[in-house]
This record gives sequence, structure tokens and C-alpha cells, in this order.
Amino acid sequence: MNSQPNYMANYLPILIQLGLALGLSGGILALSWLLGLHRRTRRKLAAYECGVEPVGDAQNRFAVRFYLVAIIFILFDIETVFLIPWAVVFRSLKLFGFFEMLVYMAIVLAGFFYIWRKGVLDWNTPERAE
Repeated sequence: MNSQPNYMANYLPILIQLGLALGLSGGILALSWLLGLHRRTRRKLAAYECGVEPVGDAQNRFAVRFYLVAIIFILFDIETVFLIPWAVVFRSLKLFGFFEMLVYMAIVLAGFFYIWRKGVLDWNTPERAE
């Protein structure tokens, strides 16, 4: 008799759930494809974007401000996520943790005021042509 525990048996429920999920999703997709109506009309094959009829070429240039706002959103969102673990252990950190977070927030706010002073968040000014 083998006295060592079978570690692979611990993964059996996960494999069963994965198999059921893949089987169910594949089955639903297959049934939809087999039983669904396939009428390819010009209107169904047309591009659709947010309820607006597409006009012109799809290769239009976007303003850099869109990308800057997206990057800034991600940056400050990630910085804000770092507040959650700090809040969880706040009482055990005592006064040191409080001042540590004040320094962290000062750095975050310095970055925010920097982009504010640079005019990244001001969309009323015309964009410079490069």
C-alpha cells in the first residue's frame, strides 16, 4: 500500500469544474450556431460603433489627449489600489504607517498637480499641431 498522499487527487474537483465549464460553453455555442438563423444582410454585415453610422475612413487619427487621460487614469487607479492593503493593517502600523502613507499621498498628489499644471486635464485649450 502506498502511504504517500496523492496530491493530484486534490486537483480533481478543479479539473471537473474546468471540464464542465468548457463543455457547457462549447455546447451552448455549438447549439447556437446549429439552431440559429443565418441571414446575412447588408445591414447586419455593416460596421457598428456605439450607435453611430460609420462615416469616412477608419484610419482617422485620435488626439493624444485620449491616450494621456487613459494612461493617467490607469496610473492613479493603480496608486489608489495601494491604499487598500494599508487600510487593512492600519491599526498595527500605528503612527509610523500613518506618516508613511502621508508621504505616499504627497508623492501621488505631487504627480497629480504636475499633470494639472501641464494642462493635460484641460480640454478647453486647442491641441498644438506637431
